Amino acid sequence: MTSQPSSGFEHGTSGAGRAGPAADVGRWFTTATRRPLDGPGPTRGGPRLPAWGPMDGARYGLRSPDAEIDSALALLARGPVAVLTGAGMSTGSGLPDYRGRDAVPRSPMTYQEFMGHDLARRRYWARSTVGWEQFRTARPGAAHQRLAALDPTAFPITAVITQNVDGLHAAAGSDPVIDLHGRLDQVRCQQCDALSSRTALHQRLLMMNPELAARLGQLAADAAQAPDGDAEVDRTSSFRYPPCPLCGGVLKPDVVFFGESARREVVAAAFAALEAAQALLVLGSSLTVQSGLRFVRAAGRQGKPVVILNDGPTRADPDATLRLHGRLEEVLLRWESRARADPR
Repeated sequence: MTSQPSSGFEHGTSGAGRAGPAADVGRWFTTATRRPLDGPGPTRGGPRLPAWGPMDGARYGLRSPDAEIDSALALLARGPVAVLTGAGMSTGSGLPDYRGRDAVPRSPMTYQEFMGHDLARRRYWARSTVGWEQFRTARPGAAHQRLAALDPTAFPITAVITQNVDGLHAAAGSDPVIDLHGRLDQVRCQQCDALSSRTALHQRLLMMNPELAARLGQLAADAAQAPDGDAEVDRTSSFRYPPCPLCGGVLKPDVVFFGESARREVVAAAFAALEAAQALLVLGSSLTVQSGLRFVRAAGRQGKPVVILNDGPTRADPDATLRLHGRLEEVLLRWESRARADPR
């Protein structure tokens, strides 16, 4: 690790995974189980944190036979489909997944840690400032584009319910999209509930922290070139971040941290989309956390078929009507082609 005493920040790389150039952007998933150099340790009494990283004993890279893929299309084409997506949708855009073959082991920052410690917020926003440009420039991948391109007359979708916070489904043209866990390009005041732009906040953070701003390009390049796409920015106790300009409250990314509940109206919209569907399709999610798994369980209670497509095991494999393996973009392309050749 190389230090720069004149700026008060350190940078370096860690890990040996290959999570992509925008991994762990914004430090939303910053390690909470290891005490930072200048901040608090893990929040005691907080939520039980998941262990992110490749699953022990998991088999990756499997591919289902074309006949099974076609059977799934025939099942889904019977009526409207609710689509639930996870981080595997965005790996082609350079964003990390959490339990795939290349996932970097880490634990997420909790809501209690972020809200309970000024030093945790300083650490979060310092790293977020470094990661933001890479995240902001991420573009929809082939999987997003193929899902959006499915012919609605042959493959009607009630909604894309996504656990991702990157906004890439909407950018690809899917509509409607329900951002179950919020979006990282927005900021919400925890006191007055006002929404504001993450891009605008980024400019404020740079103005308030000229030392980091002067080295932003170097730090961002380190993040892009690191084996796991992650740059450490430690000793952040001097980093400054602004309060809400309307009420002076704490600003937080408009995403659901562990230990925090999703907004009721968003969850209600997601369940309404499932209620209006004849089947549930899960794409690129291990369904390890309850926020996604509950939709599979609800579909089962409603007697609706569930098709799961994911590389690697999922928590809901025993609940799937059809369990498919393969690259998302390849399967979606096959479905797109088959639906076009055999419109219903």
